[in-house]
Amino acid sequence: MFTIVEIFCFYDKILHERSDTMFKKLNILDEKDKRLRQTSKEVANFPLDKKEKKLIQQIVDELTFSQIDYYAEKYDLRPGMGLAFPQLGIMKRIIVIVHEVKEGEFDNYVFINPEIVSSSEEMIAAEAGEGCLSVNREVEGHVKRHARVTVEGYDEDGNRIRVRAREDLALAFQHEIDHLNGILFYDRIDPKHKFYSENELRLI
Repeated sequence: MFTIVEIFCFYDKILHERSDTMFKKLNILDEKDKRLRQTSKEVANFPLDKKEKKLIQQIVDELTFSQIDYYAEKYDLRPGMGLAFPQLGIMKRIIVIVHEVKEGEFDNYVFINPEIVSSSEEMIAAEAGEGCLSVNREVEGHVKRHARVTVEGYDEDGNRIRVRAREDLALAFQHEIDHLNGILFYDRIDPKHKFYSENELRLI
């Protein structure tokens, strides 16, 4: 098991050894950009090309660093768990999620043409509300989403993949897939019932 300091040193070593890709913040679109309201197109050609794979790695790096205080401060990053290609102005159905399973340990999910094939009847919401790297303001309200989802899609080489996601990971998949359909999280906040109590909905 690595200490946080060792993890910092590991990532610093990676960054300095990447002579061709020194870390540079991504140019993420703001919610006012009309491209975020478009429906993205399915990816037809596999494997992804080198440029797309390189961009995916950049996204993984930024999402990972954004969840580690040291790097978030060093590179002035807002914490983020997921990003969809349309948030970078690329209208392709590709999402990337970096899920911190425990402190300093992350699972990465890259899904091309993701599709939710089943979902739980139980609905939940993030108690603190949702945020988005394309929304640079506070938005109040609970977003009702399925507590568990099964997502199918393809990896970067065109292999069929599947994941059963629960709780916060399930919320992340639903949030990112919404981006592929031109939906922002606050579109799902009921203006007549912005907040739920624990008696009405399980909050996580």
